[in-house]
Amino acid sequence: MKSLLASLLLGCALVAAPAPAFAQSNPAQEAARRDTQSGRALPLRQIEAIVFRSLDAPVCSNSGNGRDCYEYLGPAYDPGAMAYRLKFMRNSRVTFVDIDARTGRVLSRAR
Repeated sequence: MKSLLASLLLGCALVAAPAPAFAQSNPAQEAARRDTQSGRALPLRQIEAIVFRSLDAPVCSNSGNGRDCYEYLGPAYDPGAMAYRLKFMRNSRVTFVDIDARTGRVLSRAR
């Protein structure tokens, strides 16, 4: 009887415990998805392809050797400007490429 009661109490405690936040909300990511689905912004894969072609060296995953290439660190979306900032590292230096999410035009490149 005690084990049944203990099992029931444990089960109730597990049900009452808050669920872990596996999928946390990211407002910028939600805005990027909404802008892409509405047609106001290009898909991220298309933006990445434009930027990868504009670099003066290959992206590491696309090159045969691991030397003198850009390591892609990832994107960030600015919903107010409707622009992506793609981050790369090459020879221990970080490069930021800002690109208009609506047109795919490269806005700036900073090292």
